Amino acid sequence: MKKIILSAIAMMAFAFSNAQETRFGVKGGLNISTLTGDVSDNKSLIGFHVGGFAEIKVIERLAIQPELLYSTQGSKFKYGAPDVKMDYINIPVLAKFYITKQFTVEAGPQIGFLVSAKQNGYDNFKDDLKSVDLGFNFGAGYNFTDNLSAGIRYTVGISNIDDTEFDNVEDYYDYSIRNGNLALSLAYKF
Repeated sequence: MKKIILSAIAMMAFAFSNAQETRFGVKGGLNISTLTGDVSDNKSLIGFHVGGFAEIKVIERLAIQPELLYSTQGSKFKYGAPDVKMDYINIPVLAKFYITKQFTVEAGPQIGFLVSAKQNGYDNFKDDLKSVDLGFNFGAGYNFTDNLSAGIRYTVGISNIDDTEFDNVEDYYDYSIRNGNLALSLAYKF
């Protein structure tokens, strides 16, 4: 985790020192999330994300885009099991490549901080989950104008969110629950 954070800081420092242009913006949209790994009989939960970002041009076709997002995630379960709803503050740092002036692709790491966790809206089980979640993003975007854009992004969870203690290492690797999130966004740059 330290390597990811240090790499993100180094990329941002490089980008700021060589930045040709920096633009700020706001974004929001729809989340379609689920839990993956050692989970069965679950289906997608609809949520939202909202926040801000900075687009820092490094060269003509490449930008670094750090974001700060509030994101609702979780999963619904079949057969009467309680739905899981979690709120995160996510900080993705993306490398954004302009294929054309309108079409972009992006990828990069994300760190998320758990704000709350509830089952069926009542039971608070935040203490049963890890407070930090790591993920990796990849996506694409389309710029309608210089200011207005839309995007689609999938976040693959790479860390186990369950804070259950295990007696041996083999049990830990056999039991892993991760976040998965598809985000559809609208963004406005100033």
